[in-house]
Amino acid sequence: MARASEHNDAAEAAMARVLSVEREARDAIARVQVDAQHIAEEARGAVRRLNERTERRVRSIVAAFERDCAERIAAIDAEIAALAAPQPIANDDRARLEHAVAALARQLAGAAS
Repeated sequence: MARASEHNDAAEAAMARVLSVEREARDAIARVQVDAQHIAEEARGAVRRLNERTERRVRSIVAAFERDCAERIAAIDAEIAALAAPQPIANDDRARLEHAVAALARQLAGAAS
């Protein structure tokens, strides 16, 4: 009987070890799940911060592009206005124009006679 009792004690001790290891494994799994949740939350926070920083940078780039376009458009508009304004005739050009008009008038007067 002592032998059966020894086997029983050994079996119970082995079963207790198995149950203890199972409990430790469940506890470790629970800790790892909590750690994984924390890591996931930190990753989501990092992604959120990266997304916000990226959006700020994109808005900054778009604003700079819009400012540059506005400056270029203003320069083009100023150039258009300058080109549309009457240009003074230089003295040399005026003299040539008056000479050409006089020659045309003589031709027309000669053709009319």
